[in-house]
Amino acid sequence: MANVFQWSGKTSKGIVETGETTANSREEVIAQLRKRNILPTIIKAKEKKAPFSGLSFGGGVKDKDLVVFTRQFATMIDAGLPLVQALEILSSQVENKVLAKNLVDIKNDVESGSTFADALRKHPKTFSDLYTNMVAAGESGGILDTILNRLAAYIEKTMKLKKQVKGAMIYPAVVTSVAVIVIAVIMIFVVPTFSQMFSQLGGTLPLPTQIILGISNFIAGIGGLLVIAVIVTIIVAVIQIRKTEGGKRATDALLLKLPIFGILLKKVSVAKFTRTLGTLISSGVPILDGLEITAKTAGNKVIEYAVMDVRQAVSEGKTVAEPLMKGKVFPPMVTHMIAVGESTGALDAMLSKIADFYDDEVDNAVANLTAMMEPMLMVFLGGAVGFIVVAMYLPIFRLITLI
Repeated sequence: MANVFQWSGKTSKGIVETGETTANSREEVIAQLRKRNILPTIIKAKEKKAPFSGLSFGGGVKDKDLVVFTRQFATMIDAGLPLVQALEILSSQVENKVLAKNLVDIKNDVESGSTFADALRKHPKTFSDLYTNMVAAGESGGILDTILNRLAAYIEKTMKLKKQVKGAMIYPAVVTSVAVIVIAVIMIFVVPTFSQMFSQLGGTLPLPTQIILGISNFIAGIGGLLVIAVIVTIIVAVIQIRKTEGGKRATDALLLKLPIFGILLKKVSVAKFTRTLGTLISSGVPILDGLEITAKTAGNKVIEYAVMDVRQAVSEGKTVAEPLMKGKVFPPMVTHMIAVGESTGALDAMLSKIADFYDDEVDNAVANLTAMMEPMLMVFLGGAVGFIVVAMYLPIFRLITLI
């Protein structure tokens, strides 16, 4: 079993160097260091951490950290700095602890003779298949700095897309949650006070008042627990269903068919598909590998299966556009533009144009959704609270009229 060894040694010029390396024994570490013309002075096995000591709640590498690293790394490579030196500098200055540790491991792997792409593949939680494959293409083509800049631009645009979708979802969710909480507080704490007063007055209450009092009694009693139990059951059921391949595909298909959000999600899927595939092809990644990576990063099982069908068709000698047209997952305009791109030999440029167009479409869809949802939610909240207030004051108005 391989262990991590910490070492210190001197180069042929007398410079002291330190580092970590993975090996099966001390002898293997010595052999690795001798190949690099380093005379080891200290070699010791790194102490293993206790269970759960490495857990970091809320940690991980965010897209923003990855963009900053990629941009800085591209600048250093373009300036002519050696790969190992650039990694060493960045590992000491990045703020994210997880990324810093990963960069140290990557630097050690590169020093041991691994390619940069192979070193990245050992950290799949930080560097995706898309990232590593583009880096591999950049290394083999001698354009690593250009590829890294493309990667940074791609991640930035993906971040923007995620932010837009989250913005579209958060606003209605927050307003609806506030509305539910306000109505629940009124029904549980305020309405029972009126109920006691009405019971002392006697007589027949108006129908709206009876409805509100009935709902209040239901929620304040076993009804509230029943509603919570039903909501929890539905959430757990959906989670369990989405753990299966068929269930995930069915729920994703349902999401794409939703009246308002479905259109937005489809536009987001088109933008992500075209942006990812266009970036991979323009970076020199083979089309079959690009389609496989694009499918895995689609985020929707319906889109993933459609792209994998395209990959299968392409492996059989067909074009990309032909199976896309048959699948009818993407709009006709997209498939026709892809067909034109293939026929003119500029598929990557065409995909980028489609991605830019659908980025703007997502912008407009989010703006329209927010503009439409705002008055609807306000009417719902105002109408519900207004109905409760009127229902509670109707008996009082009737009493005043009788007096």
